[in-house]
Amino acid sequence: MEDQEFDMELWCNRLIEHEGMVLKPYYCPMGKLTIGVGHNLEDNPLTTEEKRALGDYMHGITENGAKMLLRRDILTCHEQLKKHIKCYKSLSPNRQYALLDMCFQLGIKGLRKFKQMLAELEKGNYDMAAFECMASAYARQTPKRAKKMAYIIKTDRYPNQHFS
Repeated sequence: MEDQEFDMELWCNRLIEHEGMVLKPYYCPMGKLTIGVGHNLEDNPLTTEEKRALGDYMHGITENGAKMLLRRDILTCHEQLKKHIKCYKSLSPNRQYALLDMCFQLGIKGLRKFKQMLAELEKGNYDMAAFECMASAYARQTPKRAKKMAYIIKTDRYPNQHFS
């Protein structure tokens, strides 16, 4: 499965489901100025082209503007995962999505702290990788989302039901 293409629109829709979409700037739980679909304006400043496309973003952006930023953020995460997570390119699209979702939420540095989970993924031991995902502060802080990612890692299926 070397470097397969992913479905950008599907991944956008999944991240919108998890992150929500807010068209006016707000402060996230970590105190960072954010807009759109979890786009951290402080750590990921807008490019000159993005500022031009979005206009006066401090007074709000359109849904299309939010999706433009989201696509860039997905591509950034995808490239970071290919560079820093050895097994990423060999995983199925669903398992790649689970890592991308975690990278989107935690950053690549945060995801790389999941040493046991990543080691189990490299071995193809998906049950243990899912277990390690759930044995984390991430799972305690965002339990529904973590359960969903662990389910995807374990089963290679995106769940249709909501997790509680």
